[in-house]
Amino acid sequence: MNSNIDFDKMGGLIPAIVQDSRTKNVLMLGFMNHEALEKTLKTKKVTFWSRTRNKLWTKGEESGHYLELVSVDVDCDSDTVLVQAIPNGAVCHLGMATCFGDRNEMGLEFLGYLQDFIDKRRAEMPQGSYTTSLFNAGINRMAQKVGEEAVETALEAVNGTNGRLVYEASDLLYHLIVLLSAKGLRIEDVVADLESRHGKKKDDYDKHRD
Repeated sequence: MNSNIDFDKMGGLIPAIVQDSRTKNVLMLGFMNHEALEKTLKTKKVTFWSRTRNKLWTKGEESGHYLELVSVDVDCDSDTVLVQAIPNGAVCHLGMATCFGDRNEMGLEFLGYLQDFIDKRRAEMPQGSYTTSLFNAGINRMAQKVGEEAVETALEAVNGTNGRLVYEASDLLYHLIVLLSAKGLRIEDVVADLESRHGKKKDDYDKHRD
């Protein structure tokens, strides 16, 4: 993090935009002085300077809904920070997930979060974990599982219920992400490839495969 933050521009304070590190939703805006930033970095709990109370204020010290620090980045003018954090409960004092009234749900971002979890399993290889057993079984078994889950998904689409189709599709995605991790790839690589193909004609798709 750039240590040359310009606290003087706003009389000793800088805006601190807080973003959920998982969903990328903006949670709130607060202000920090140098002491609040130092405490945030030291305790790993996001702390602000309260302009109304005229003192340091750690978010969640009363409600228990702390913001667990992930990272702090400084903008190009060195007078604003972007704080990435994980909220433990509602962020807004009105009980909403964010101070802007938005729902703070992962949506498609969960796939990246899931792969992070799978990568952690691969690094730690805890006993009794199904994911661990897949990594121990090797690429061939992982690829076989993807094939099996793809067939089961197709069968549910033809002869099953929507609920079972979603269930099998979830199994398929999970096993595909495990396979991607084993090959050193990310689900984001698949998304990037889809983006690059979007709007192209079938001939362009075929050329892309060559």
